Amino acid sequence: MEQRVLGRTGRRVGVVGLGAWQLGADWGDVSETDAFATLEAAADEGVTFVDTADVYGDGRSEQIVGRFAKGRPELTVATKMGRRMEQVPATYVMANFRAWNERSRRNLGVDTVDLVQLHCPPTPVYSSDAVFDALDTLVDEQKVAAYGVSVETCDEALTAIARPGVATVQIILNAFRLKPLERVLPAARAAGVGVIARVPLASGLLSGRYDEHTVFAPDDHRSFNRHGEAFDVGETFSGVDFATGLEAVRRLAPLVPEGATMAQFALRWILDQPGVSVVIPGARNPAQAAANAAAAALPPLPQTTLAAVQAVYDELIRPRVHDRW
Repeated sequence: MEQRVLGRTGRRVGVVGLGAWQLGADWGDVSETDAFATLEAAADEGVTFVDTADVYGDGRSEQIVGRFAKGRPELTVATKMGRRMEQVPATYVMANFRAWNERSRRNLGVDTVDLVQLHCPPTPVYSSDAVFDALDTLVDEQKVAAYGVSVETCDEALTAIARPGVATVQIILNAFRLKPLERVLPAARAAGVGVIARVPLASGLLSGRYDEHTVFAPDDHRSFNRHGEAFDVGETFSGVDFATGLEAVRRLAPLVPEGATMAQFALRWILDQPGVSVVIPGARNPAQAAANAAAAALPPLPQTTLAAVQAVYDELIRPRVHDRW
């Protein structure tokens, strides 16, 4: 698999990683056996970057990933912190950072976390010198090797990129969320900051497997967060209403290269955007993990295809969501 430098971490990672939210909670039940098999399948296909968070299954995802990663020095494991407490700026202080980091290191079974990311904190946090001084302290103490941020908006990303210690920015980027292409990716490239593209399949919409009759399990966030009832409205389906997303997928379907799936096409589109370091699709089983990784082997999409994706976005998606994120 092609490898790229993950921003200021200096690490090289496979361009398709694995998002481990599914291995924790909120996507229906995934057994521990299936979780380990999924990680194994991803690693077998060249995946070397795994992204988790302390809040995924209240630590279950970190524990599973940590146990899998033991004895695998080729893996870079990133986690996130901050969503287990009230989401106010006053939560983001050194004492909490130490407690969160200690818990994550224990869950992961490591002395030093490869990459820790603030997990979509309140907007004022990105402008706090004290927050980033605290993160620098964790690096100095070798509790974390590098730090980054996971953001909801482009403005938050740009504020973070200006910070000299920020190694990576994780942001929603997919064929339904093109706004980061305008300013965020160019700014990250110029600063040497890595870009981790999350929600690459728009919570599965861009897999092409859903229609108007699809029903999700009650414990699947796609059943209970379509309008931001449980957490940010921009996360589930990238903030696009389900019917609009289905129509967009129907228009994109003819663009899929022969022999590829809609999901692989959607992942290849992200990899073709200058500045992307790694894309982190989730997977609930080994077949999904292997299929996602195979997107890295597809040839770059032609400019005509990239223009057609832009046209679908401009007509269907931009008028509904562009100014929000």
